Amino acid sequence: MTARHVEARNAALSALGPHGQPIGETVPDWEGATPLPDATLTGRRVRVEPLDAGRHGDALHAALGEPGETPGDAPEARWTYLGGLPYADRDGFDTWLATRADSRDPRFHAIVEPASNQAAGLAAYLNIVPEHGSIEVGHLHFSPRLRRTPAATEAMALMMHHAFALGYRRYEWKCDALNAPSRRAATRLGFRFEGVFRQHRVVAGRNRDTAWFSILDGEWPALEAILRRWLSPDNFDAKGRQRLSLSALTARSSATG
Repeated sequence: MTARHVEARNAALSALGPHGQPIGETVPDWEGATPLPDATLTGRRVRVEPLDAGRHGDALHAALGEPGETPGDAPEARWTYLGGLPYADRDGFDTWLATRADSRDPRFHAIVEPASNQAAGLAAYLNIVPEHGSIEVGHLHFSPRLRRTPAATEAMALMMHHAFALGYRRYEWKCDALNAPSRRAATRLGFRFEGVFRQHRVVAGRNRDTAWFSILDGEWPALEAILRRWLSPDNFDAKGRQRLSLSALTARSSATG
Protein backbone atom coordinates (compact mmCIF):
# COMPACT_ATOMS: atom_id res chain seq x y z
CA MET A 1 0.00 0.00 0.00
CA THR A 2 1.46 3.39 -0.99
CA ALA A 3 1.81 6.38 1.32
CA ARG A 4 -1.10 8.02 -0.50
CA HIS A 5 -3.34 5.00 0.17
CA VAL A 6 -2.28 4.89 3.82
CA GLU A 7 -3.10 8.59 4.18
CA ALA A 8 -6.50 8.12 2.53
CA ARG A 9 -7.24 5.08 4.67
CA ASN A 10 -6.30 6.94 7.85
CA ALA A 11 -8.51 9.84 6.82
CA ALA A 12 -11.41 7.46 6.22
CA LEU A 13 -10.86 5.92 9.64
CA SER A 14 -10.77 9.30 11.35
CA ALA A 15 -14.57 9.34 11.65
CA LEU A 16 -15.64 8.86 15.24
CA GLY A 17 -18.47 6.68 16.46
CA PRO A 18 -21.04 7.68 19.07
CA HIS A 19 -18.58 6.82 21.84
CA GLY A 20 -15.68 8.80 20.41
CA GLN A 21 -13.88 5.80 18.95
CA PRO A 22 -12.43 5.68 15.40
CA ILE A 23 -14.60 3.51 13.15
CA GLY A 24 -14.36 2.14 9.62
CA GLU A 25 -15.60 3.88 6.52
CA THR A 26 -19.20 3.28 5.50
CA VAL A 27 -20.06 0.90 2.67
CA PRO A 28 -22.96 2.72 0.96
CA ASP A 29 -26.07 0.68 0.16
CA TRP A 30 -24.36 -2.61 1.01
CA GLU A 31 -26.74 -5.56 0.76
CA GLY A 32 -24.18 -8.29 0.25
CA ALA A 33 -22.81 -9.96 -2.84
CA THR A 34 -24.84 -12.31 -5.01
CA PRO A 35 -24.63 -15.96 -3.90
CA LEU A 36 -22.40 -17.82 -6.29
CA PRO A 37 -24.44 -19.37 -9.14
CA ASP A 38 -23.46 -22.26 -11.38
CA ALA A 39 -22.04 -20.65 -14.49
CA THR A 40 -19.70 -21.45 -17.36
CA LEU A 41 -17.04 -18.79 -17.93
CA THR A 42 -15.81 -18.61 -21.51
CA GLY A 43 -12.61 -17.00 -22.70
CA ARG A 44 -10.57 -17.00 -25.88
CA ARG A 45 -8.31 -19.88 -24.81
CA VAL A 46 -10.21 -21.73 -22.09
CA ARG A 47 -13.57 -22.47 -20.46
CA VAL A 48 -14.15 -22.66 -16.72
CA GLU A 49 -17.25 -24.74 -16.00
CA PRO A 50 -18.84 -26.37 -12.96
CA LEU A 51 -17.16 -29.69 -12.23
CA ASP A 52 -19.08 -32.75 -13.41
CA ALA A 53 -17.42 -35.98 -12.28
CA GLY A 54 -18.95 -38.03 -15.10
CA ARG A 55 -18.18 -35.60 -17.89
CA HIS A 56 -14.73 -34.46 -16.74
CA GLY A 57 -13.44 -37.55 -14.91
CA ASP A 58 -11.50 -39.34 -17.65
CA ALA A 59 -9.74 -36.24 -18.89
CA LEU A 60 -8.89 -34.99 -15.41
CA HIS A 61 -7.54 -38.35 -14.31
CA ALA A 62 -5.21 -38.35 -17.30
CA ALA A 63 -4.32 -34.65 -16.97
CA LEU A 64 -3.51 -34.71 -13.26
CA GLY A 65 -1.42 -37.83 -13.78
CA GLU A 66 0.73 -36.35 -16.53
CA PRO A 67 4.44 -36.46 -15.64
CA GLY A 68 6.21 -33.17 -15.22
CA GLU A 69 9.61 -32.18 -16.58
CA THR A 70 11.32 -32.22 -13.16
CA PRO A 71 11.03 -34.35 -9.99
CA GLY A 72 9.42 -31.40 -8.23
CA ASP A 73 6.67 -31.44 -10.85
CA ALA A 74 5.85 -35.14 -10.56
CA PRO A 75 2.15 -35.89 -10.00
CA GLU A 76 2.65 -36.72 -6.31
CA ALA A 77 4.85 -33.67 -5.74
CA ARG A 78 2.10 -31.32 -6.88
CA TRP A 79 0.11 -32.30 -3.77
CA THR A 80 2.88 -31.73 -1.22
CA TYR A 81 1.43 -28.50 0.16
CA LEU A 82 -2.12 -29.89 0.26
CA GLY A 83 -1.39 -32.85 2.50
CA GLY A 84 -0.40 -35.40 -0.12
CA LEU A 85 -2.07 -37.20 -3.02
CA PRO A 86 -5.67 -37.92 -1.89
CA TYR A 87 -6.21 -41.09 -3.95
CA ALA A 88 -4.25 -44.25 -4.68
CA ASP A 89 -5.91 -45.57 -7.84
CA ARG A 90 -8.64 -44.81 -10.38
CA ASP A 91 -11.45 -45.92 -8.05
CA GLY A 92 -10.09 -43.65 -5.37
CA PHE A 93 -9.83 -40.79 -7.85
CA ASP A 94 -13.45 -41.26 -8.96
CA THR A 95 -14.65 -41.19 -5.35
CA TRP A 96 -12.54 -38.12 -4.59
CA LEU A 97 -13.71 -36.28 -7.71
CA ALA A 98 -17.39 -37.07 -7.07
CA THR A 99 -17.06 -35.60 -3.59
CA ARG A 100 -15.48 -32.47 -5.03
CA ALA A 101 -18.25 -32.13 -7.62
CA ASP A 102 -20.94 -32.37 -4.92
CA SER A 103 -19.32 -29.74 -2.70
CA ARG A 104 -20.87 -26.28 -2.57
CA ASP A 105 -18.02 -24.67 -0.63
CA PRO A 106 -15.45 -25.23 -2.00
CA ARG A 107 -17.25 -24.95 -5.38
CA PHE A 108 -15.09 -26.84 -7.86
CA HIS A 109 -14.72 -26.04 -11.56
CA ALA A 110 -13.01 -27.80 -14.44
CA ILE A 111 -10.69 -25.84 -16.69
CA VAL A 112 -11.45 -27.03 -20.22
CA GLU A 113 -9.42 -26.60 -23.40
CA PRO A 114 -11.97 -25.66 -26.10
CA ALA A 115 -10.00 -27.19 -28.98
CA SER A 116 -10.12 -30.68 -27.49
CA ASN A 117 -13.13 -30.12 -25.23
CA GLN A 118 -11.10 -31.88 -22.52
CA ALA A 119 -10.53 -30.78 -18.95
CA ALA A 120 -6.90 -29.96 -18.16
CA GLY A 121 -7.17 -28.65 -14.61
CA LEU A 122 -9.25 -27.85 -11.56
CA ALA A 123 -9.95 -24.67 -9.59
CA ALA A 124 -12.41 -23.79 -6.86
CA TYR A 125 -14.09 -20.88 -5.17
CA LEU A 126 -14.08 -21.33 -1.41
CA ASN A 127 -14.76 -19.50 1.85
CA ILE A 128 -17.69 -17.91 0.04
CA VAL A 129 -19.27 -15.28 2.31
CA PRO A 130 -21.76 -13.17 0.32
CA GLU A 131 -22.89 -11.16 3.35
CA HIS A 132 -19.38 -9.73 3.73
CA GLY A 133 -18.47 -9.85 0.04
CA SER A 134 -15.48 -12.13 0.55
CA ILE A 135 -14.47 -15.10 -1.61
CA GLU A 136 -11.29 -17.11 -2.17
CA VAL A 137 -9.79 -18.98 -5.10
CA GLY A 138 -7.89 -22.18 -4.42
CA HIS A 139 -7.56 -25.95 -4.85
CA LEU A 140 -5.69 -25.27 -8.08
CA HIS A 141 -4.55 -28.39 -9.91
CA PHE A 142 -3.17 -27.74 -13.39
CA SER A 143 -1.80 -30.38 -15.74
CA PRO A 144 1.78 -29.76 -16.91
CA ARG A 145 0.54 -28.69 -20.33
CA LEU A 146 -1.74 -26.07 -18.72
CA ARG A 147 0.68 -24.72 -16.14
CA ARG A 148 2.46 -21.46 -16.93
CA THR A 149 0.40 -20.85 -20.08
CA PRO A 150 -1.82 -17.95 -21.18
CA ALA A 151 -4.78 -20.33 -20.85
CA ALA A 152 -4.06 -20.83 -17.15
CA THR A 153 -3.79 -17.07 -16.64
CA GLU A 154 -7.03 -16.54 -18.55
CA ALA A 155 -8.81 -19.08 -16.33
CA MET A 156 -7.77 -17.11 -13.25
CA ALA A 157 -8.82 -13.83 -14.86
CA LEU A 158 -12.24 -15.26 -15.76
CA MET A 159 -12.80 -16.39 -12.18
CA MET A 160 -11.76 -13.00 -10.81
CA HIS A 161 -14.08 -11.17 -13.21
CA HIS A 162 -17.01 -13.41 -12.30
CA ALA A 163 -16.56 -12.83 -8.57
CA PHE A 164 -16.30 -9.06 -8.80
CA ALA A 165 -19.24 -8.90 -11.23
CA LEU A 166 -21.32 -10.62 -8.54
CA GLY A 167 -20.48 -7.85 -6.09
CA TYR A 168 -17.72 -9.44 -4.03
CA ARG A 169 -15.45 -6.86 -2.40
CA ARG A 170 -12.50 -9.07 -1.52
CA TYR A 171 -10.90 -11.88 -3.53
CA GLU A 172 -8.42 -14.00 -1.60
CA TRP A 173 -5.51 -16.34 -2.33
CA LYS A 174 -3.93 -18.36 0.48
CA CYS A 175 -1.12 -20.89 0.36
CA ASP A 176 1.49 -22.61 2.49
CA ALA A 177 4.06 -19.94 3.26
CA LEU A 178 6.79 -22.35 2.06
CA ASN A 179 5.10 -22.82 -1.33
CA ALA A 180 7.27 -20.43 -3.33
CA PRO A 181 5.66 -21.17 -6.74
CA SER A 182 2.19 -20.40 -5.40
CA ARG A 183 3.38 -17.16 -3.81
CA ARG A 184 5.02 -16.13 -7.09
CA ALA A 185 1.84 -16.97 -9.00
CA ALA A 186 -0.28 -14.82 -6.68
CA THR A 187 2.04 -11.84 -7.05
CA ARG A 188 2.26 -12.27 -10.81
CA LEU A 189 -1.54 -12.23 -11.07
CA GLY A 190 -1.75 -8.96 -9.14
CA PHE A 191 -2.67 -10.17 -5.67
CA ARG A 192 -1.25 -8.11 -2.82
CA PHE A 193 0.60 -9.84 -0.02
CA GLU A 194 -0.98 -9.25 3.37
CA GLY A 195 1.19 -11.30 5.70
CA VAL A 196 1.65 -14.74 7.21
CA PHE A 197 -0.62 -16.46 9.72
CA ARG A 198 1.86 -18.39 11.85
CA GLN A 199 0.94 -21.94 12.92
CA HIS A 200 -2.30 -21.54 11.00
CA ARG A 201 -2.90 -25.26 10.40
CA VAL A 202 -1.57 -28.76 10.92
CA VAL A 203 -1.44 -30.53 7.54
CA ALA A 204 -0.48 -34.19 7.36
CA GLY A 205 1.06 -33.91 10.81
CA ARG A 206 3.22 -30.89 9.93
CA ASN A 207 2.96 -27.23 10.81
CA ARG A 208 1.65 -24.92 8.11
CA ASP A 209 2.16 -21.17 8.19
CA THR A 210 -0.22 -19.60 5.66
CA ALA A 211 0.58 -16.66 3.37
CA TRP A 212 -2.42 -14.43 2.64
CA PHE A 213 -2.97 -12.39 -0.53
CA SER A 214 -5.95 -10.41 -1.78
CA ILE A 215 -7.42 -8.21 -4.49
CA LEU A 216 -10.04 -5.63 -3.53
CA ASP A 217 -12.90 -4.44 -5.69
CA GLY A 218 -11.38 -0.96 -5.94
CA GLU A 219 -8.17 -2.46 -7.33
CA TRP A 220 -9.89 -4.74 -9.81
CA PRO A 221 -10.65 -2.34 -12.73
CA ALA A 222 -6.98 -1.42 -13.17
CA LEU A 223 -5.87 -5.02 -12.74
CA GLU A 224 -8.46 -6.29 -15.20
CA ALA A 225 -7.15 -3.84 -17.80
CA ILE A 226 -3.63 -5.19 -17.24
CA LEU A 227 -4.78 -8.79 -17.60
CA ARG A 228 -6.66 -7.98 -20.80
CA ARG A 229 -3.61 -6.21 -22.18
CA TRP A 230 -1.38 -9.18 -21.37
CA LEU A 231 -3.84 -11.76 -22.72
CA SER A 232 -4.35 -9.88 -25.99
CA PRO A 233 -3.15 -11.87 -29.05
CA ASP A 234 -1.00 -8.86 -29.91
CA ASN A 235 1.11 -9.54 -26.82
CA PHE A 236 2.42 -12.83 -28.25
CA ASP A 237 4.71 -13.39 -31.18
CA ALA A 238 4.35 -16.08 -33.84
CA LYS A 239 5.96 -18.64 -31.52
CA GLY A 240 3.63 -17.76 -28.64
CA ARG A 241 6.27 -15.87 -26.66
CA GLN A 242 5.06 -12.93 -24.60
CA ARG A 243 6.13 -9.44 -25.57
CA LEU A 244 5.22 -7.87 -22.22
CA SER A 245 5.72 -9.62 -18.90
CA LEU A 246 2.64 -9.88 -16.68
CA SER A 247 4.84 -9.82 -13.58
CA ALA A 248 6.34 -6.52 -14.69
CA LEU A 249 2.94 -5.03 -15.46
CA THR A 250 1.39 -6.01 -12.14
CA ALA A 251 4.48 -4.97 -10.17
CA ARG A 252 4.38 -1.54 -11.83
CA SER A 253 0.69 -1.21 -10.98
CA SER A 254 1.26 -2.17 -7.33
CA ALA A 255 4.07 0.37 -7.05
CA THR A 256 2.01 3.25 -8.45
CA GLY A 257 -1.54 2.27 -7.39
